[in-house]
Amino acid sequence: MKDKIGTAISYYTKQGEEILKTVNSRKDLTPDELIYFGEEMAKIEYKLTALEVAKES
Repeated sequence: MKDKIGTAISYYTKQGEEILKTVNSRKDLTPDELIYFGEEMAKIEYKLTALEVAKES
């Protein structure tokens, strides 16, 4: 089970890094895009937090 949790943590970490890379590389983001990327990052952070708690248990 810990292998699956570790794999999921790696996956979501990479997803978050991709979003940050996209946001940081673009200078023409609209407010709607910023909100969208912010919401996606919040979802990823929530999942990562839950996975870290599960990993500790």
